[in-house]
Order: sequence, then C-alpha cells, then structure tokens
Amino acid sequence: MIFKAREHLFDLSQKVLIMGVLNVTPDSFSDGGNFLDPKRALEQALLLEKNGADFLDLGAVSTRPGAESITPQKELERLLPVLDILKDNVSISLSIDTTSSEVALAALKRGVAVVNDVSGLKDDPELAAVVSDYKAGVVLMHRRGDAQDMQSQTTYNDVVCDVKRELDESIQIAKLAHIPLENIVLDPGIGFAKTYEQNIEILKRLEEFSEFKLPILLGTSRKSFLGQILNKEPQNRDYGTVASCLLGLQKGVRIFRVHNVEALRDAFKVFEAIDGNSVERRAFSV
Repeated sequence: MIFKAREHLFDLSQKVLIMGVLNVTPDSFSDGGNFLDPKRALEQALLLEKNGADFLDLGAVSTRPGAESITPQKELERLLPVLDILKDNVSISLSIDTTSSEVALAALKRGVAVVNDVSGLKDDPELAAVVSDYKAGVVLMHRRGDAQDMQSQTTYNDVVCDVKRELDESIQIAKLAHIPLENIVLDPGIGFAKTYEQNIEILKRLEEFSEFKLPILLGTSRKSFLGQILNKEPQNRDYGTVASCLLGLQKGVRIFRVHNVEALRDAFKVFEAIDGNSVERRAFSV
C-alpha cells in the first residue's frame, strides 16, 4: 500500500506514520492559544520532529464541536506566519488542516504536501481541484454538518455502514477531480457528528474500513470520549490516547494523528519488543 503526497512516497507496508498536531488557534480544545506565536510554534514543531513525527498537521481554525467559524482570510492570518517559519526549519512533511480551497492553495504554494479536510471535500467545491492540481495527498475525514451543528446530526441506521457510505461519497468527489487513489487517506472522524457510543462502535469495528483498500488515519488524541472514560481534562488524556492507538494498530490503521508523539512512539517500541514483530509488520497482519 502506497501513499503519495506531491514528491513524497510512503510505502505503508513498511512504515506506520505518526502525524503530530500543531494548532495555531486561540480556541482548539486541547492546545488552543499555546502556539499562536511563530517562535513557540517552531519550538513545538521541532520537538514533535525530534520525538518521531513523520508529518506535522497545522490547523489555524478549530474544528471542535461548537467552535466559531472564521473567514479564510482570518485563517491565513494565523497560519502563514507560522508556516513560513516552519517550512524553512523542519525537515518532515507538512499537512494543512483546512476545509478552504483558498487556504489550501496558499499552503500548497509554500510546499505543504497534504490537505487534511474534515469535511471530506464536501464543504468547498473547489478544494478537490486544488488538491489535484498540486498532486497533494488528501485526508478525507467523515463529518456531517459543521462545527456549529454536527453534534445534532448523529442519527445513523448503522454508524459504521453509514460512515463508510458517506466516506465513499468523498472518494467519488476525489475521483471526479482526478485525485489518484494512492493520494487518498480515509479518517472515520472520531468525535465528529458522533455520540460516545458511536465512537466506541467505530473503534470496535475499525477493520471494516479496510474494504476500501486505502490507508486509514485514526484521530483519537485527547478527544472527549476519552474524557468520558477517564474523567480527565484534555491535557491529561495521553495515556488513553495511546491505548486507543494500539487498538487501531492491531486493526490495521496506518496513520495516527496525535498531540503527544513521544508517548505513542514509546508505546510502539514496547509493543514491538513484546510482540516480536515490527510495528509496521504487525499493523499489516490484519
């Protein structure tokens, strides 16, 4: 299995990827306001790189439930000062977490390799063409509605089957824009338009998403369903995050999006030492 993102080529039969989260927002649920200053953002980016991140995922607008929407211009005001300093100082690939074609275009012009779209190419009808033009990688996440109303859209007949059907709609949008399948990653969207019970059901049945024969990204890091289990605030949910990622590893997940890269890398090393197989091989034995 291959993942292509511009000039980058990842053989996911040999490599499991970790995407480090870097939010340059005042209101993200876990680290809002921490990295608005470009120098602080660079310090965090270098730490994530040192700790083993394969990608940095930059977000300049919060997508948490209830978050305020902002214009692409405001998003760019937050993003570009950070992106401009990062692109010259980090060696790992960069991803942009946005639903805006305008923001994605500006980021791609600066060398970003991946567009991580929580709307699965459904919010902005021009975004798919931008991704295609730059031969970028794209993460198609499942979400209904937007940050303001998504938690009122949680009625499913069968949450896994319905999410798969709606992800397939995003795949068809990508195909119509001539985005190659090897440039596509799928994300079932834990915490987005799902209840606690629905998040748990998706995690139990993650292997069912393998029918697409595309890489799966898992984004459970510090999310509210972990808070419900642990009764802890976001910054204290890293151990729970690791547990959910190890479950994903056993079920064939290829890419993990986390805030604490070091914790997950350490967990993978211990898992590998005990299991007797490399994390990479173990992830593909499902």
